[in-house]
Amino acid sequence: MELKGRSVILGVTGGIAAYKAAQLLRLLRKRGAEVQVAMTEGATHFVTTTTFQALSGKPVFSDQWDARMPNGMAHIDLSRQADLILIAPASADFLARVACGMADDLLATMVLARDCPLLVAPAMNRQMWENPATRRNVAQLAADGVRVLGPASGEQACGEFGAGRMWEPEEIIEEVIAFLAPKLLDGKRVLMTAGPTFEAIDPVRGITNLSSGRMGYALARAARHAGAQVTLVSGPVGFSAPQGVDCVNVVSALEMHEAVMAHAAAADIFIGVAAVADYRVANVAAHKLKKDVSGVPVIELVENPDILATVAALKDGPFCVGFAAESSNLEEYAQAKRRRKKIPLIAANLIQDGLGGENNRLILFDDEGVHPLMLAPKSVLASQLVEHIAYLTGKM
Repeated sequence: MELKGRSVILGVTGGIAAYKAAQLLRLLRKRGAEVQVAMTEGATHFVTTTTFQALSGKPVFSDQWDARMPNGMAHIDLSRQADLILIAPASADFLARVACGMADDLLATMVLARDCPLLVAPAMNRQMWENPATRRNVAQLAADGVRVLGPASGEQACGEFGAGRMWEPEEIIEEVIAFLAPKLLDGKRVLMTAGPTFEAIDPVRGITNLSSGRMGYALARAARHAGAQVTLVSGPVGFSAPQGVDCVNVVSALEMHEAVMAHAAAADIFIGVAAVADYRVANVAAHKLKKDVSGVPVIELVENPDILATVAALKDGPFCVGFAAESSNLEEYAQAKRRRKKIPLIAANLIQDGLGGENNRLILFDDEGVHPLMLAPKSVLASQLVEHIAYLTGKM
């Protein structure tokens, strides 16, 4: 429910991508937003007002002279109740009219009369998108403070291929959530690690752990929503990086160390969430080890570099946050780790509370004391941890 209590006007303009607006509306409501739909006359040729009324639970407005508003000023009254106006799809014609400040239908008039942010998701044929007039209009909108979402490239309804596809509803929702989130880390550069590492024994076997990467990825998303520029150095996981996050994929602890050190000097905050293998194999076999009568092969281990401690020791380095997963004596071990690595904040959890799962509980340890976070989805814990990091770094 990341949009609970938020009010969004969803503007739909004429184009085949209007069918995606129905799914977008469902996702907005699922995330807790109150949605009022306004359509251009052209949009009603692709999807009916009845569809959007059923999905929103509210009457749909499309006529500038709609008599349902007692004062006849739907363009004023509706926009004053909104946290933002989202136009999806935004046709080439509509972008041109908004760029010129026209007010020739309800939706355009509402945009011109708004006192809330405007986001637009363009959708059109590739030649229309590349046309100098459209490029000029989009540049003007961006200069006027309008947030332009996309478009994407791919196969189009006309059968051609290129830029001009409207972003998928899930991508637009993610940008809406990010746009409305408090910018607690605005302008900060956050470097993070997440997931497990894999230390090869031979070409098919290796040493790893059960980390899913979910906590790290949730934290990268939360930091990005908070306005940070996020670089995520990730071990092998089974899902894609959060939208808007720069992801560097690695496998081994040595690769993760190298990637982190390449970015650490420029970071304001470093968060070591990854479950990095403490040891790697010194004598990695070039070929798959086979069972034979000679017995069990001997595997020699050497210690991997301590990434968190190395970053924490940098002169004028970033504010460092560590993670500790323990099976017992949580406070004792977490506090010892924080002191040993000389970091200002560590987030700790018991393995049995959330390793690899969707939920977890965390306890935060810093110089001010102990701060327990109750059992919750990792996305919620990530937002709470970002708030605490913002509080601590704001005091520096």
